[in-house]
Formats: sequence, structure tokens, C-alpha cells
Amino acid sequence: MKLSLKAATISALSALVIAPILSAGQAAAQPTGTNASYIGGGIAAGVTNGGQTGDAATFGGNIQGRYAIPNTPVSARGAILFSDETSAIMPIVSYDVPVFNNTNVYVGGGYSFVEQNGRPTPLGNRNSFVLTTGVETQVARDIVLYSDAKLGIRAYENSPASAVSFQAGAAYRF
Repeated sequence: MKLSLKAATISALSALVIAPILSAGQAAAQPTGTNASYIGGGIAAGVTNGGQTGDAATFGGNIQGRYAIPNTPVSARGAILFSDETSAIMPIVSYDVPVFNNTNVYVGGGYSFVEQNGRPTPLGNRNSFVLTTGVETQVARDIVLYSDAKLGIRAYENSPASAVSFQAGAAYRF
């Protein structure tokens, strides 16, 4: 027990000495991310199957937007994933983390409203809770590229299966 207490004391003292040095270096190199609010479009690919007829993975498109809430790491997002039969409309709130200058990663949650339940979208065929994670980067003054993955929880009718889709697109900063 004495050896463990000694090791813990040395570890704690080492952390107290090293932490200010590490944090000083990180503060100087802190990435700024992007605070861009935007709207754009691209592709959406559903990669799961609900196990019933009409539940096959579906390819389609997306329209996505972000409103960066000033002075917070939180954004209000909206997404529409569509197929040739119907669309899913999603309000989402995200937490944004700058990882490089002009680049964020984000995680968020919201709800998917399918316009015609039973008809396939890239994210299932019924209303469901949605989780998302993605990356966005501002590549020019008014252009943002984005890519994300969405998980629709129990997103298929008559099935406990969840749906996964991947999106990518380009957007105009406003």
C-alpha cells in the first residue's frame, strides 16, 4: 500500500508540473474552426435494410443547413434526405468542436419526420430519433464542404432495425 501511495503522489506532482506546460502550448495552437452558417446540397446513401419488403438501402440526395449560434459551440441544423419516393425532414441541434482552422467536427441529435411513412428514404421509412456526427470545412470565403453520418433509431416500419446513411455535399455560406 505504501508503494501505491508513493506512486500516486509522484504522479500527482508530475501532473501539476507538466499540465501548465502542455496547456500553454495548446493555447497558442488552438484551432479556430469555422463559424459559417450555410445551406447546401449533395448526395445521401442509406446503407442499411429494415428486413421487410420496401426497406432496402436507398440512394438519394440531401439538402442541409447550419445556423451557427454566436459565441457558443452549438448550432441549429436542418437536413432533408430524399429519395425518388419521399423525404425525411430533420431538425437537429449539434455541438461543434474546432479541430483545424476553418474545420469543425460535430455531434448532434434531433428527429426525422418522414413525409410518407412506409416509403423509403436514405434514413429509413418512418419517423425516428436521429443521431449525427460529421465534419465541415470552409474551403473558400463563401464555400463549405460537409460530410456526415446519421443514425435513425428504429427507423423502419414493422422492424426494430435502425437506419444508417452517409451524406456529403457543398454549401454556400451566408
